[in-house]
Amino acid sequence: MTTDVTSTGTSTTTTVAAPRILLYSDDRTVRERVRLAVGPRLAAGGPAIVWHEVATAAAVIDAADHQSWDLLVLDGEADKAGGMGMCRQLKNEVYNCPPVLVLTGRPQDAWLATWSLADGVVARPLDAITLQQAVARLVA
Repeated sequence: MTTDVTSTGTSTTTTVAAPRILLYSDDRTVRERVRLAVGPRLAAGGPAIVWHEVATAAAVIDAADHQSWDLLVLDGEADKAGGMGMCRQLKNEVYNCPPVLVLTGRPQDAWLATWSLADGVVARPLDAITLQQAVARLVA
């Protein structure tokens, strides 16, 4: 997330850009649950989150290569290309890869996140408070 500060004479204006989050899951209900759990903003009075949802691994790679993100949220349980493998690939191939939050199928899978090089992990079932805190911590 970027902050623009403008000074003119004695007044200073601070503008905080909206956080841009790429959300990957092949299941639209998972994407919807994540967006609802995190909420429209990271903090009261903050800018609205700009979500970009994708459902395929190719779309993740394309978006990560060609756009700027504050956070990538990847579903570790996605079919064909899971979020943990995608995370490891992105961390190894994308210059200045943004932070990555991986959603695992169960708490016992958190150790796999260390292999994937994820910056954060949240297990299912998704707890709204835990997920929102993890996203806010990684975007800050």
